[in-house]
Amino acid sequence: MLDFVRVKERSVKRGLIEIYPDFQVCRSRDLMIRGKSFYAIWDEAAGLWSTDEYDVQRLVDADIYEYYKRMPEQEGVVKLRLMSNFSSRSWAEFKNYLKNLSDNAHTLDDKLTFSNTKVKKTDYVSRRLPYPLESGDDSAYDELIGKLYSPDERAKIEWAIGAVVAGEAKDIQKFIVLYGEAGTGKSTVLNIVQKLFPGYYTTFEAKALASNNNAFATEVFKTNPLVAIQHDGDLSRIEDNTKLNSIISHEEMTMNEKFKPSYTARTNCFLFMGTNRPVKITDAKSGVIRRLIDVRPTGEKFAPKKYHQLMAKIDMELGAIAQHCLEVYQSMGRDYYSAYRPFEMILKTDVFFNFIEENCETFAQEDGVSLSRGYDMYKAYCDSALVEYKLAKYKFREEMKNYFREFLDVTRVDGRQVRNYYRGFLGEKFGLKVEKEEAKPEEKAEPETSEPVLELSETKSLLDEMLAECPAQYANESGTPEKRWASVKTKLRDLDTSKLHYVQPNDIHHIVIDFDLRDAAGNKSREMNLRAAAKWPATYAEFSQGGNGVHLHYIYPGDPDTLSPVYAEGIEIKVFKGNASLRRRVSRCNALPVAVFTGSLPTKKVKKVKNFEGIQTERSIRRQIEQNLRKEVHANTKPSMDFIFKIVEDAYNAGVQYDISDLRPALFAFAAGSTNQADQCIKLLKQMHLKGKDGTYEVNVYQVDLGNPYSGPEDGIAFFDVEVFPNLFLVVWKERGADECHRMVNPTSSEVEELMKKRLVGFNCRRYDNHILYGRYLGYSNEKLYQLSRAIIEGGKRKKVAFGEAYDISYTDVYDFSSTKQSLKKFEIELGIHHQELGLPWDQPVPEDKWDLVAEYCENDVRATEAVFEARKGDWVARQILADLAGMNVNSTTNSLTERIIFGSDRNPQSQFNYRFMGVEETEGCDYTQFDSEGRPLFPGYRYEGGKSTYRGEEVGEGGYVYAEPGMYRNVALLDVASMHPSSVIAEKLFGDYYTARFKELLDARIAIKHGEFDRARTMLDGKLAKHLGDHPEKVQKSLTLALKIAINSVYGLTAAKFPNPFRDPRNVDNIVAKRGALFMVNLKHEVQERGFTVAHIKTDSIKIPNATPEIIQFVMDYGKKYGYAFEHEDTYERMCLVNNAVYIAREQDGTWSPTGAQFAHPYVFKTLFSKEKIEFEDLCEAKSVSGEGEIYIVHGEDAEGGTGARKYVYGEDGEGGTGANPAPEGGAQATVKKYVGKTGLFCPVLPDAGGGQLKRIAGEKSSFVTGTSDYLWMESEEVVKRGLQSKIDMQYFYGLVADARGNMAKFGDVDSFLEPASPNSPEGE
Repeated sequence: MLDFVRVKERSVKRGLIEIYPDFQVCRSRDLMIRGKSFYAIWDEAAGLWSTDEYDVQRLVDADIYEYYKRMPEQEGVVKLRLMSNFSSRSWAEFKNYLKNLSDNAHTLDDKLTFSNTKVKKTDYVSRRLPYPLESGDDSAYDELIGKLYSPDERAKIEWAIGAVVAGEAKDIQKFIVLYGEAGTGKSTVLNIVQKLFPGYYTTFEAKALASNNNAFATEVFKTNPLVAIQHDGDLSRIEDNTKLNSIISHEEMTMNEKFKPSYTARTNCFLFMGTNRPVKITDAKSGVIRRLIDVRPTGEKFAPKKYHQLMAKIDMELGAIAQHCLEVYQSMGRDYYSAYRPFEMILKTDVFFNFIEENCETFAQEDGVSLSRGYDMYKAYCDSALVEYKLAKYKFREEMKNYFREFLDVTRVDGRQVRNYYRGFLGEKFGLKVEKEEAKPEEKAEPETSEPVLELSETKSLLDEMLAECPAQYANESGTPEKRWASVKTKLRDLDTSKLHYVQPNDIHHIVIDFDLRDAAGNKSREMNLRAAAKWPATYAEFSQGGNGVHLHYIYPGDPDTLSPVYAEGIEIKVFKGNASLRRRVSRCNALPVAVFTGSLPTKKVKKVKNFEGIQTERSIRRQIEQNLRKEVHANTKPSMDFIFKIVEDAYNAGVQYDISDLRPALFAFAAGSTNQADQCIKLLKQMHLKGKDGTYEVNVYQVDLGNPYSGPEDGIAFFDVEVFPNLFLVVWKERGADECHRMVNPTSSEVEELMKKRLVGFNCRRYDNHILYGRYLGYSNEKLYQLSRAIIEGGKRKKVAFGEAYDISYTDVYDFSSTKQSLKKFEIELGIHHQELGLPWDQPVPEDKWDLVAEYCENDVRATEAVFEARKGDWVARQILADLAGMNVNSTTNSLTERIIFGSDRNPQSQFNYRFMGVEETEGCDYTQFDSEGRPLFPGYRYEGGKSTYRGEEVGEGGYVYAEPGMYRNVALLDVASMHPSSVIAEKLFGDYYTARFKELLDARIAIKHGEFDRARTMLDGKLAKHLGDHPEKVQKSLTLALKIAINSVYGLTAAKFPNPFRDPRNVDNIVAKRGALFMVNLKHEVQERGFTVAHIKTDSIKIPNATPEIIQFVMDYGKKYGYAFEHEDTYERMCLVNNAVYIAREQDGTWSPTGAQFAHPYVFKTLFSKEKIEFEDLCEAKSVSGEGEIYIVHGEDAEGGTGARKYVYGEDGEGGTGANPAPEGGAQATVKKYVGKTGLFCPVLPDAGGGQLKRIAGEKSSFVTGTSDYLWMESEEVVKRGLQSKIDMQYFYGLVADARGNMAKFGDVDSFLEPASPNSPEGE
């Protein structure tokens, strides 16, 4: 009989007897309830529990029939109210009965029951496996698994199966993921698992468990299976791992079934999943990492027939397989995989783990890293690995803690204080051996050195005696002075100084250094303050009134009023003037007297004064923002965002240095959470400056001293250069104006980090040196730096290897701001600076005895960089002006500054651009001076085909029109278009109405300043020029004009550039800006010629007309106006000899000569033929350079061939002795000597006995003469001076230059007549 029901009988009308089930309210041992619903019933006959609800009616009805059989015979009718008959209402009563019972369910089948297992009721078994657990033949299984999986991977599978067989899987927090390509054996294992545990497994959907929007994902576990299987799972995107972790960990969790009340249950199943996608590992604390066991197949396969034969035998081996796996599990133990981590899976999915793994050797070697440097390393890694989403800095801070033993808020590294420092890298996680040397016995006795801590152990204060006669008063209940100081009569000697009080020191030179450092929680840290104060000169010290801060007292001999109130974050300088007083409460102090401070303290800086109170440091900004985020100031979101916006913008406008960009996610979430004004709040965030300005100076450098437009706050500038070899990384730097250069040989990351805090200035450093420095800062080894160096130098790949953050490491780049683009060596030659080449192969390690040589070479480049910086100071000032106008930093490129000035923050200005094709149909006898209805010129017959332009029967250059009629001319008018290309831009409204007007304003501003119209200029460009012009605009006239000219000129280059940029219109294939001017010049040439004048020369924007009359000059000017061009009559040459379209010599009206082109501009030629000036040594020096492949060498010996053939001398190694020439060995044979020069050099042609060599361009096995040098021997100019060989210069070379120049002129007339009078310095033999 079932214990939850009693079979009863009762009489009803007319003698009818009814037998019915009466359900009992009791603690049943035969019926289990879960969630107010049926769960299981005990079937005595089967010896098992049944979860089939219909077994209730079968068993209860059996009891009713049994009762009926035992009844004595009765008169009348007997009616059986069977539960199987719905009309009897017994089933309905039972269902209603269940709803009134409490849950009493026991977990069923929490271990396997084999066919040979004996069970009883309290074992709570509802099923049996169809096979016995016993040893036997498992050869088919062994062959199958042995080939598909390696021994280690097979052990994982068999350990997991054995845990289920042993009944201990419910206590193991692991799950198996079979990961591999399709067809490699994943499903084979899962099919075997299903065969082993029929009735004990369920299938599940991993993706649903990892989703955050599937409430019924756990429904499949309602039967409490021991195994859960998914053949093709996907955990590559885990949104929420809570449910997954709870199931794997066998924790109690809420179970939801459709159409049933939820209930709490503990899952006992072990998960097996097959997948061809890696499981997503989110971070080092992810529960998945600790629980996942990944199994990878070997990839070997069976022939299909063989595979099916083996699988068919598996059914006969199930008991033996289960026994074998049980034995494997028992031999390995339950905790065998407790420390297992799926490293391969982590590497495939965990970005942060990959970052740590890539840098683990760096972290292990240095055993520590600061938060700022670590985050920079992380960002660089993400850029190189193409990681789209980076962790915010505050999240990075926490994640890094998982890989280091300790995180220190403040510590000292290499003698300097560092905040937020990780120490003790957990290298063992990555297989690195962490070796700790055992100290020798005698060493162990010696204590480890630690940071000094200020000792404050005295209770009697010497300061009380020193200030005994100073005004003093107690504090009131609110902690402020009780009285006005004017009415205070008490002295310090009258007070109990152990109570809170105020005192006014009577010595204005008395200062207090107040240490108020705080820990990560924002609380004052006594330990931090004592350590920081211990680093200062010894003096009287005491705890502040709160007991955690520290006060150091000094006598400052200078003017305390000039001192900055802030020494560093958390350290203030207090001075006492007026009614200022010191708040104190004596607790502990030292016994030292107050010392005189003889060191250096920060002074107040010149900065723009703002109405700005209360915000002095980044910490205070953050504190106030956090208060608003917690709504401690305002109860609503929008007022809180308004207040945050004011805090940040006030700080930005006041020049406070801060960076709170890491708070952007928190601010965005806060703004987006506004119920009604989320859009307005987010808009405020977008406008917020989350980074402060660079520095506190508000005055432009060229305005500080109007007498010296180049003076200003450029303190701290350091010029630098780097050299990289496979075994050597060298940095040399020097302070501006200092003599000493500092060498850093293979510097550490922390040393480079310190250097990067300076205002670094290099030459071409934004493209090279900055990235090398940043690489070391990130922990790159010498070898890795060398690889980075080669990748950058190779070009083309720079964007892939360069670091985005590295571009702004430097304060500025001389090459970048210079309006003249050339190599550092060319600048050295022009400036007469010593230059040298290293001559060592860049791809070979440098012997250590040569490191000084490398350093000397590097020092030379550093000094040269400083010299070029000073020489190009005008360009530097122009860059500063442009940066200010653009609202960007001085390290930004000219192009980016110009883009910002004209287009602002518009990312798609091209949407407003105008473009047209200027050609129209050409008809016979047409007028070529045509305009459309909008006054824009049309050019009949103009064609642009195949990248070439033709007009009026001739090809027109793509960059401008050039035309020449070589000859000798008199009275030559030079007419030049003012700003031709900018005028074309404006006339065509190339950038649309608004942006063209903006560009025109830039052009008009330059013209206004150039012509001294300063008041007009002050109103231009939104009034931004006003502060630069100041009260003495003439002082900065040249600098401002140059700055605007640089910006204007860059625009044309960008419109014609091949690379994408905001000025480039993709439709503008024929370079309309230059083409418009070129076509105009073609028309102008014809118009002038038709009026009977010769057009001698046209060069882009200028025309030269011999024997020009005022009428033709005026015509040219009027004709230009029709097209929007303003001609200026630049000059009228008294005579001119035009040799070709690029070379001419002209004499102006005052008799001075003006050369154009290299031939006549050569110093020796120009002085000899034209100016008649004295020839100097510098005039006999030739600058030679090569581009592309190869570099210049001076070659002596048997490799020297061609030329004069007189190659019998080579340099002496010591560089001394007579002429410096060593005779060749007998027979004329001699060894080849090649002296490396580089891409550029300055040379003199020398006589054969001077020891010169041939100038060769050598690229690998290829060798050729440097252009124009084949017939002479050469020596570097510095070497000529050093050896005193000026008399050995081969003058025949220069005589030839003069002869060539005269010869070219003679083609067009009588040279002597043209030169008039003839040169008295004609070279001999000419």
